[in-house]
Amino acid sequence: MHEGENAQWGLVHAFVLNGQGGARSIARDELPGLVLAEQESLWLHWDRGHPQTHAWLRAESGLSEFCCDLLLEENTRPRLLALPEQQLLLFLRGLNLNPGAEPEDMVSVRIFADTQRAISLRLRPLRATEALIEDLLAGRGPKTSAELILSMAHYLTDKVELLVGELSEQIDDLEESADAEASEAPDHSTLLQIRRRAASLRRFLAPQRDIYAQLTASAQAWFVEGDGGYWNELNNRLTRYLEELELSRERVSLLLEAENRRMDERMNHTMYRFGIITGIFLPMSFLTGLLGINVGGIPGSESPHGFLLACSLMAVVALVQWLLFRRLRWI
Repeated sequence: MHEGENAQWGLVHAFVLNGQGGARSIARDELPGLVLAEQESLWLHWDRGHPQTHAWLRAESGLSEFCCDLLLEENTRPRLLALPEQQLLLFLRGLNLNPGAEPEDMVSVRIFADTQRAISLRLRPLRATEALIEDLLAGRGPKTSAELILSMAHYLTDKVELLVGELSEQIDDLEESADAEASEAPDHSTLLQIRRRAASLRRFLAPQRDIYAQLTASAQAWFVEGDGGYWNELNNRLTRYLEELELSRERVSLLLEAENRRMDERMNHTMYRFGIITGIFLPMSFLTGLLGINVGGIPGSESPHGFLLACSLMAVVALVQWLLFRRLRWI
């Protein structure tokens, strides 16, 4: 596939689609003299961080400076821009499934496409392009550049489904654990992490859903007949995932509210017990303090039974308090 050779020039993959679902790989030095047959299309996948990629785009790609500037921007959100001569720029985002990365730390792919050409740029590896190449080598891949960008969007959306399902399962487990062990609160840090991941995904997927809706309503003339229905299906799927993410955030909020309510109840119950104990021992403390002052005339100070009488008095006071609290339903 000439991948090692191409990578030296910033070109990660280069394929000529044969219009039948298959493709052949080409090398970087074949691009200048390449002539496509009527049914063929060209797909070039570049490393956006490589200096040779910048040089090729501006000097050899034939794209305008405006297109090159947009494709090489540092930070972009998902967007769709129709260009003259039936060309378009499409910026999409997908999950970061690279080792050691957080999936919600989205990776982007930027695509320029026209009738027979698709130029895609990435900064970090994409699982979607790997799956797309497998389809092409197996002869069941996209036949045109229009189908290629549709397949790219399809694989990016598939990866989202896996993470949305994973978040929902985590919340299910936390809810079951909270119901089974009412005295044990769910892990607060896990709940916050799930809510943060859901919010991060929504931030980038909501505008991507709008892009799919635009492609459904205003397809290019070189799109294959029926592509609008597939873009609409992607729009519906992404809408469903966004709704599930919003539901996940609400479920996490309910768990956090339940945890806070449980903590408040525990604190109130503790303070209530502390108040009851204080109420019982306060009169006794007063009596012991009163009887313990060093002045003359303390009743029972000369009697051998004075201590028993004082203890009996405090016991009576405690009993009266207990009966009073029971009558008032404080205990």
